[in-house]
Amino acid sequence: MGPRLFLAFGLLLATPSGAAAQCMLCGADGASSGIASRKTETPLRVEVETQLDMGRVAVGAGGGAVELDPLSGARRLSGDVVDLGGFAVTGTVTVTGEPGAAVRVILPASVDLDSDRGRRARVSGLVTDLNAAPRLGPDGRLQFRFGGRLQIAGLDDGDYRGRIPVTVEYQ
Repeated sequence: MGPRLFLAFGLLLATPSGAAAQCMLCGADGASSGIASRKTETPLRVEVETQLDMGRVAVGAGGGAVELDPLSGARRLSGDVVDLGGFAVTGTVTVTGEPGAAVRVILPASVDLDSDRGRRARVSGLVTDLNAAPRLGPDGRLQFRFGGRLQIAGLDDGDYRGRIPVTVEYQ
């Protein structure tokens, strides 16, 4: 059997509102948790500018993978996967907080996605374009891109969606 349509992948980040971001930064009693522990620091705010989107592909019986490089934005297909066009877009995140502060960005090892047909696919190898010691700029902002590898089982067509939690902590 030939390839079947695998619709656009919509990978959503955990995009907290301003109030929810505060909940991520505060303990149950409203006191600061380990994320923003120094009194002089501004609470960190994480905002999704662009959602990660692997684009549209057709997947044959052999399955395959779609990989998106955060540095170049290039999309690589492997296995029994055919490009159907559309735009693949790296995820873009903006972090705001204390100007010049060192931060640590944590992405999960993998994230399971669910399709509109009840199937699952997995994104793994999530990486950013950050250097080894990221810092907020003099304006208190840091913007970075991220990508990863989506593994697709044979003939698992559908529109896959999920949330990729992004955690940012002061160092």
